[in-house]
Amino acid sequence: MVAALLRQDEHAEFHGCLRFFGMVIERDVILGYRFLNWNSDNARFCAAENGVMMDRLRAMELFLSVSQTKSFSGTARQFGISATAVSRAITEFENTLNVKLLLRSTRQVVLTESGQEYAQQLEGLLWNIHEVHRSITEIRAAPKGVLRVHSRMMFGLRVLPPLIALFREKYPDIHIELILSETPVDLRRNQIDIDFRISPPAEAGIKRRRLFRSERYLVASPKYLAHHPAPQQPSDIPAHECLAYMKPGEQYAWHFCRTLGKDIETVHFRPRHMSNNGMALLELARLGEGIALLDDYTVHHDLLQGSLVRLLPGIHVTNTTFEEGVYATILDTPMMPTKIRLFLDCVAERVSGESLRFSAAQACAGLVGAKQSA
Repeated sequence: MVAALLRQDEHAEFHGCLRFFGMVIERDVILGYRFLNWNSDNARFCAAENGVMMDRLRAMELFLSVSQTKSFSGTARQFGISATAVSRAITEFENTLNVKLLLRSTRQVVLTESGQEYAQQLEGLLWNIHEVHRSITEIRAAPKGVLRVHSRMMFGLRVLPPLIALFREKYPDIHIELILSETPVDLRRNQIDIDFRISPPAEAGIKRRRLFRSERYLVASPKYLAHHPAPQQPSDIPAHECLAYMKPGEQYAWHFCRTLGKDIETVHFRPRHMSNNGMALLELARLGEGIALLDDYTVHHDLLQGSLVRLLPGIHVTNTTFEEGVYATILDTPMMPTKIRLFLDCVAERVSGESLRFSAAQACAGLVGAKQSA
């Protein structure tokens, strides 16, 4: 099934190279297909067997394309063949399997239940083989190309940019595409190489690497504290102006404990301002509008510069769970692409501190280094 990624030009004979997602490769690259030194006694048998395999594998790739485009003509344009040839190849493949994969009409193409299941499994298989080939190719050359990175907003805004600048100094031929949002993405369907998340992945086919454990800090600006005495204990919080993540229809509360997971004290309050965006809350705190609860990696620069002050430092506080962290998630492929490994190592070296706590000092060193190089 591996060779589902392989295809020949229409009506061409198998004669020395294969097509792999538009790239011509030698026959011995994938799964040890070595025909250069074959024995003449079994040459005819091998050629016939592999010819049948190539036809089936090509049909797999055509079927997967049709399942995604819902169009024979679209697939035909992609592969540079006729729509009739696409339809004929898939029909012959269905006959071989003795399973109906597609329902055809003059207006649309619909996957059967078997077709949906087959396409889902086939997509992951073809992707994995493509990654294996790409990794093998990268081993022979200097790392280059585009690295697509997705991240939660605050980590992507507050931590990644200076690290990307440092990474570019070492690997100028790797270009970063950074996409930010508050929800995890489907790595395969969105063609994302790395997704930085604040919770471990739950879906199958994903590898994770925990970069660090994070904490949430209560912070306020010197301007705010000049007019409001700093809280000395959690029960002082309701008397203060508080800045909170927006939760429509819910009561607002922060949870406190001196030892993680023990004797948790929940304090309810009425927010002065609310937002669904951490950068907005950070900026409001800087302006002296109140006390905000933000992640350590979000406020570490402000704490070092003195634009914000941490409150109740001896007490753990959260609005959800006490144990949080940032995870790098990638597709579970047989070989990790070189550019992914290099970027993850670069990030981990700068943010992973002792006991996997967030290393503000190293992250800030990255910021300073990026500014000096600019």
